Amino acid sequence: MKRLLEKDKKIRYYYLNHYEKKHFILKLIFKNFNLFTLTRWYAVFYLSFLTKNNLRTKMINRCLFTHNKKRFTKLSAFSRHIFLKLIKKGSVLNIQK
Repeated sequence: MKRLLEKDKKIRYYYLNHYEKKHFILKLIFKNFNLFTLTRWYAVFYLSFLTKNNLRTKMINRCLFTHNKKRFTKLSAFSRHIFLKLIKKGSVLNIQK
């Protein structure tokens, strides 16, 4: 489990620090119809060469405490069991079981 966590952290780090900005800029260039078609084609060409291991779909959202893949919602970073425990303790505001 520890190895999977380290792998996920590494993928997140590389995506957020290196590939997210490049991907965003190249997509903006590709979708901008005011630019020359040659520059737009080069943007698509460079988009195809971004490594497939560091894409957003490869990232796995895990619970912060149990490191379980199944999460309660996209907005919380906890699994369902941990989220219910936090609600029972009263750590989560404005939510009651």
